[in-house]
Amino acid sequence: MNKRYWVILLGFLVLFPSLAHSQPIPPLDKLFERWGPRIHPSDLRVLQLDMLPDPVWEGQRIRFEATLSNLSHYSTRLSLFVKDRDEVVTSVQDILIKPGHNRIIFPHTGYRFSRREHCFSVEVDIERTKRPIDVVREFCARRTHQGWTLSDLRVGPLLVEDLDMFPDPARPGQEVRFKVRLRNDGRPLRGDIRIQDRDQTIVYLNDVHLPNGYAEYHFPYTRYAFQRFDHCFTVIVDVERTPYRTDAAREFCAKPMGWTLRP
Repeated sequence: MNKRYWVILLGFLVLFPSLAHSQPIPPLDKLFERWGPRIHPSDLRVLQLDMLPDPVWEGQRIRFEATLSNLSHYSTRLSLFVKDRDEVVTSVQDILIKPGHNRIIFPHTGYRFSRREHCFSVEVDIERTKRPIDVVREFCARRTHQGWTLSDLRVGPLLVEDLDMFPDPARPGQEVRFKVRLRNDGRPLRGDIRIQDRDQTIVYLNDVHLPNGYAEYHFPYTRYAFQRFDHCFTVIVDVERTPYRTDAAREFCAKPMGWTLRP
């Protein structure tokens, strides 16, 4: 009698899958997993897409990891594809996606970067129907001096600890050179550094390394004309053609007392 009761109950669950969802027992999801997907592509969101290593050099093998959010209450098996435009970069087949956040690790690929920018999307295959998945932001790989990266460009904070002028004091019309002591509290970068007096560029260095921490930069000699009552200098760092104004430990102004930067 008990055996026949359980057979009838199982039959109801087969005919009415919604009853399985109403049960609070987690193993039911596993039991009915093979009976077909219960989720729609609109239930999925790509929260994060990472590339390892990052940055990556041309020709280096890479793998992708994605954080996929399943907004439905169901688990299912599906296939996922990372695509660059219409080209499949890498894929995983028949993986289990559970409700909530899922970390997906794609196999290594020897994908070659050939354009200035590569923007990746994720596509899902449910019941042999492929559909793009919504992403929370655009995942585009940029070419940098360190290689291709998916990471956001974060610069600084940058602080000018000191700005020196040689000779100091300087005479009008005399060639001078500057030394900047710069502190980078962010990740290592490559960029251009220029010293400005208001909107006028006095001298610059191109394509220099800005490590994390302190570094000193010696600029070439320049014959700058001191003409006004005072000249206040700022240091600008250009990274990826974007200028970033630095903070300063103090104001660096040359006063007409022999034109000196000394406090």
